[in-house]
Amino acid sequence: MRRSTKIKLRQLLVIILVWMFFGFMLTLYDHLVLHSLNSAGVSSEYSFLISAIRNIGAGLIGGLLGGSLLVFYINVRYQDKPYAHTILAVFFAFILVVGIITIIMAFTLVPMKTHRPLSDPLTQAALIDFFLDPTPLKQGLVWSFIVGITQLFLQVSYKFGQGSFWNIIFGKYQIPKMETKIFMFLDLNSSTAMAERLGNEQYHLFLRDFFADITQPILENKGIIYQYVGDEVVISWNYIDGIEKNNCIRCFFDIKQKIKEKEDKYIGKYGVLPSFKAGIHCGKVVVGEIGIIKRDITYSGDVLNTTARVQGMCKQFNVELIASGNLIDELKSLGNYLTSPLGFIKLRGKSLEISLNELRLLGSI
Repeated sequence: MRRSTKIKLRQLLVIILVWMFFGFMLTLYDHLVLHSLNSAGVSSEYSFLISAIRNIGAGLIGGLLGGSLLVFYINVRYQDKPYAHTILAVFFAFILVVGIITIIMAFTLVPMKTHRPLSDPLTQAALIDFFLDPTPLKQGLVWSFIVGITQLFLQVSYKFGQGSFWNIIFGKYQIPKMETKIFMFLDLNSSTAMAERLGNEQYHLFLRDFFADITQPILENKGIIYQYVGDEVVISWNYIDGIEKNNCIRCFFDIKQKIKEKEDKYIGKYGVLPSFKAGIHCGKVVVGEIGIIKRDITYSGDVLNTTARVQGMCKQFNVELIASGNLIDELKSLGNYLTSPLGFIKLRGKSLEISLNELRLLGSI
């Protein structure tokens, strides 16, 4: 199973559990209101159990249907569209799901209350009363708020990145911490010439397509998009995730393969297939939360500067991918990847030398 699918399934599971919890809280709220001094009294038709089944069941079914629509369709289909399109899609999906839930609840709960089959006239009359009762409208108003908040959280999570968002929520890096990270600086080739040829607007669309297309390979290799800097993307890995199965190296070649698969699209729209180079390095960085108005989690330390310098050497050596000797030493086995030592290089602005290695896929020229 693809890692992106696993992430979506985890999101769906969280939505289902949270919506079922809200269903129970709604049941409890109604129960307390009915037994308050401001209530006209409890109806003879009221049952806490039936109410709980109705609300928790709505949360379960709504999570399965609505949550799946949000996670697997709407936020995928409209990820590059204006947010207003997403709101409209959520609105119509919500109406559809509420209608389905109402029908399911009606045909489940009404026979339970009447103790008679659906074909019985008494049950059919009770079904009509169920649909005319204002309770579904009240529930719809409450659930519209819950769905809206859920979609907001999903959008914010995509905006900050899933890991960063929850780390900010729980204040993991409120106090700066030292961690071992792996970084890749990936930069487009001939970006200035392309920008001049395509024009500013077309070049922006070109970058948007490129960054969108490389997202999947990054996620599949457990990478985290740290930031976009012009025509460059900075990718980070937790040490264990980056070393596992050579994810940090495989990511680069998976990106190449993904872009190659999109060749017809790029040639057709822009007349050029993106090419790029990258540098990879690892080491300890300080991870901490900064900002008040716009909070973010940032990395600081010499590792990032060194990675940028490593990536800059790709042009000098006319190669696609360079990894530092520090990273090569950490990898247990290079598997399908070949290394070609480039020597010990004193990088610009550095007092110490660092060994550099070209990395190529076995069988490539």
